Amino acid sequence: MMDFRLSVLVDAVEAYAKESGAVRITLVTQIDNHTAQKLYESQGFIRDPEYYHYLLKMM
Repeated sequence: MMDFRLSVLVDAVEAYAKESGAVRITLVTQIDNHTAQKLYESQGFIRDPEYYHYLLKMM
């Protein structure tokens, strides 16, 4: 069962983004973090099939 508090947090982030004039919200999660992916998808987020994300670790 999804923790209600997490849904409320995502709702708050979305509301803040709208109020701030943001045009999109980008979320990043580890490939095996299925709990977060399920939460994001239940909130209407969709997985982006067109872009890869790159990271350069400096330390």
